[in-house]
Amino acid sequence: MNFLRDSTIVFRRQIRMNLRNPAWVLIGVLQPVLYLVLFGPLLKPIVDQFPGGADNAYTFLVPGLLVQLGFFGAMFAGFSLIGEWREGVVEAERVTPASRSALLTGRLMRDVLQLFVQALILVFLGYAMGMRGSVSGAIVGIAITLLIGAACAAASNALALTAKSEDVMAPVINMVMMPVLLLSGILLPMTLGPMWLQRASDFMPFRWIVDAVRSSFVGGVATSTVAWGLLTAIALAFLGTWWGTAVFRKENA
Repeated sequence: MNFLRDSTIVFRRQIRMNLRNPAWVLIGVLQPVLYLVLFGPLLKPIVDQFPGGADNAYTFLVPGLLVQLGFFGAMFAGFSLIGEWREGVVEAERVTPASRSALLTGRLMRDVLQLFVQALILVFLGYAMGMRGSVSGAIVGIAITLLIGAACAAASNALALTAKSEDVMAPVINMVMMPVLLLSGILLPMTLGPMWLQRASDFMPFRWIVDAVRSSFVGGVATSTVAWGLLTAIALAFLGTWWGTAVFRKENA
């Protein structure tokens, strides 16, 4: 009960901070929306070459953009924590009897709620532009996205408390994001690339997640592809949360 109370207190404070500056929520969803509006029409002439049963460009693109939103958006969550650390907020929380895990969990609750709102906006826009994904599949896809968002937000917070500098954190995130974007098939299927690139992408866990979300959108919820993607997302969420919690406990020891 104390853990839930402490997490809720941190969550409420973080939400109030977001409501004072809602621009971050809009900025977070703007990039995938631009991809949807500007990149989606470019896929229409070649959508017949895509695997997985997508019957139009947006049925293929929206699931990938969901994963992109969960990964890219959540990876920047730690930047606000660096600001809080610099202003002494983390130090002030350190002297309270609050659970050290709750200090991370409350922030993750904020990040997951923000991601959920952004994901709903993206999916509704996708349906408005002609996506024909199943509703149950969209629900499963959003759930997987939230798991990935929690994993990346926790890792981002851990990295922020480790680096304590935006100048260090930004290039590290960019170095990680580039291979994920290129090898996970978010924008284009890896089957369009040469065989060596396909083999390299087999070792990218985010490709399994992207394939799982796409499979769920076309109605294949109870498939091995979705199961492997879901298990991967759960494993990443566990690892990210474990790392974030360990760093918060060490920071506040």
